[in-house]
Amino acid sequence: MRAPSAPTPGLRERLHRAWDSDVAWSFRHSPVAIAAALVAAILLLGAVLAPWIAPQNAFDAASLNLMEGFTRPGELSAAGHVFLLGTDDQGRDVFSAILYGSRVSLLVGLASVAFSIAIGVTLGLAAGYLGGRTGAVIMRIADIQLSFPAILIALLVFGVARGLIAPQYHERAAIVVLIIAIGLSNWAAYARTVRGSTLIEKNKDYVMSARVMGRSAFSIMGQHVLPNVMGPVLVIATINLALAIIAESTLSFLGVGVPPTQPSLGTLIRVGQQFLFSGEWWILLYPALDLVLLALSINLLGDWLRDALNPKLR
Repeated sequence: MRAPSAPTPGLRERLHRAWDSDVAWSFRHSPVAIAAALVAAILLLGAVLAPWIAPQNAFDAASLNLMEGFTRPGELSAAGHVFLLGTDDQGRDVFSAILYGSRVSLLVGLASVAFSIAIGVTLGLAAGYLGGRTGAVIMRIADIQLSFPAILIALLVFGVARGLIAPQYHERAAIVVLIIAIGLSNWAAYARTVRGSTLIEKNKDYVMSARVMGRSAFSIMGQHVLPNVMGPVLVIATINLALAIIAESTLSFLGVGVPPTQPSLGTLIRVGQQFLFSGEWWILLYPALDLVLLALSINLLGDWLRDALNPKLR
C-alpha cells in the first residue's frame, strides 16, 4: 500500500514561511530598506494610478490653458486654479505631468531590464554549461560590449533602428525601440554573472544525477541550474532598473528618446532646463527630484537585497 503524500501547504502557511524567511527578517530590521521601499511604492502607485489621481491629463492639449502658464507652486492662476507644483509654459500641471511621465519612464525601465535578463541569462547559461567554443564566442562578445559606455551603445542601436523604420512610424515605435536599445546595452552583465554561477552549479551532484538520468542539456539548464543562479540576477536587475530609468531619461533629455506626445521624466527635465535661468525653477526641479528619488530608492533596495542574499553577511 502506497504511503499517503504530504499535504500541500496552504496559502496562509506559505505566507507564514515567507514572513519568517531570512530575507523578510533582514527587510524588517533595515530602516533604510523600509524607507526606500515605501518611497518606491508611492512613486510606482502614483505612476500606475495617474489617470485617476492626476488633476489634469497633462498631455491632452484640449485641457491646457495658456493663460495659466508659469503659475508658481501653490499660487492662484489667472483662471482661478491652484496647482500644487505649478505649471509650465503651456499651462500644464507639473504634478500631473510628473505622474504621467513616470509611467513612461517606469515602463521603459522595467521592460528593458526584462529584455536584458532574457538575453543575458540565456547566453550566460549557454556559455557556462556548454562551454567550449560557444562559451568563448559569447563571452568575447560580452567583453567587447562592456568596453563601450552603455549610453553609447543605446544611442547606436536607437539610431540604427530609426534608420530601418519608415519615418511615419517613428513616434509609434519609439518606446519599443527605446526598450530594445537600453536592453541590448545591459545584457552583458547578466551573462557574465550567470556564466560564473553556472560553472559552479554544473559540477554539483544534482546536475550530475540529472545527466545520469538522461536529461537533455536544455532541460538541465532550465529546470535545475537556472533556479539556483537567479539570486545574483535579481540583485543586478534591481540596480539596473535604476540605471535603465536614468538611461531613458538621458536619451529623452538629448531628444532621441520618447516622442513629445508621450514625454517621460527626461523630456520634462529637458523642457524645464529651458526656463531655469528665467526664474521658473519649479518646471525643472520637481521632475528632476522625482527622478532622483526613484533612482535612489531602487538603488538602496538593490544594496539591501545584495546584502540579504549574501550568506556571508548573515
